[in-house]
Amino acid sequence: MRDVYIIGVGMTKFGELWDKSLRDIFVESALSAMDDAGVDHIESMFVGSMTPGLFVGQEHIGALMADYLGAAPVPAVRVESACCSGGMALRLGFFEIASGNSDIVLVGGVEKMTDSADVTAALATAADQEYEVYHGITFPGLYALIARAHMARYGTTREQLASVSVKNHHNGSLNPRAQFQNEVTKEQVINATLIADPLTILDSSPVSDGAACAILVSEKYLKKPAVKIIGSGAATDRIALHQRDDITELRAVKVSAERAYRMAGIGPENIDFAEVHDCFSIAELCIIEELGFVEKGKSGPFIESGNTMLEGKIPVNTSGGLKAKGHPVGATGIAQVVEVVEQLKGTAGKRQLKNIHIGLTHNMGGSGASSVVHILKLVE
Repeated sequence: MRDVYIIGVGMTKFGELWDKSLRDIFVESALSAMDDAGVDHIESMFVGSMTPGLFVGQEHIGALMADYLGAAPVPAVRVESACCSGGMALRLGFFEIASGNSDIVLVGGVEKMTDSADVTAALATAADQEYEVYHGITFPGLYALIARAHMARYGTTREQLASVSVKNHHNGSLNPRAQFQNEVTKEQVINATLIADPLTILDSSPVSDGAACAILVSEKYLKKPAVKIIGSGAATDRIALHQRDDITELRAVKVSAERAYRMAGIGPENIDFAEVHDCFSIAELCIIEELGFVEKGKSGPFIESGNTMLEGKIPVNTSGGLKAKGHPVGATGIAQVVEVVEQLKGTAGKRQLKNIHIGLTHNMGGSGASSVVHILKLVE
């Protein structure tokens, strides 16, 4: 396979973007990425979007976005894998170049969630309709079950869950494109409106609008400094929690990470920082265990001790994560890439890390039924 590089990224601010349409925010982020890359054309395009048909009544996203970007007649494909649609779009773009089929590809993600009359129902389409949704459970409920199981088995505390939100809101306060730029305390998280015991609204990612894009190239268009994709791994698991042997384990995350590490020829000990799919506070705890950053069951004390903070052993979600940056579901996977690329290039502003060379992105769908991991390295 050929080497694949990221030479430009762009994204909108995340939040409630009432004055902009789905196509507006995608084109804004795409033009920003192309400008950052210094390119004036693309050869193909992959767009991650979870359920625009339910959110805004629009399907045929690939053609629509190519049209309004002025990129037609390039092949443009919409990619869907629930909340990891953006990450899967990146993976397809990676293989498009690695295979030799294209030399310059735009990968993006977009979602306009605030226009929907029933966001909960739209998001629930990523769960098992017959065995979960039919009986009334929502995603906060599913992750609450995971949280209770993790607390019972490993002694994880409510304060440790809250530590995730506190950290990510602090990081978001340093990110001008984050939906929430306010800090919170553990007490505020624990005493916020209860959504599904033990999770409160401050344990949960918000409803968001937003888009993010990246320009991938072969060596033919390489401009340094750039970021090389050295590992890509994906996996799936049983979609319903009741079908899994242990609901505190996210098998798809573990397997996708193992595959990415194997392609990159490294292990978790070589990762300097990571952007992970913290749709709920418990998700970040489980994910860093499956990625190999901490022993199974020990993520609560690990996070509470400050190991994942900006100055910690392995900074996690320097952007503010889904919790503070926002979670326009189809765009999240690419927004993670934007953060890692900017960190590696030293352009992350007040949240900039020091002495970093390799970053990881983890994007997940549903309650962990799909997962994709990418490992990125700075090339100077």
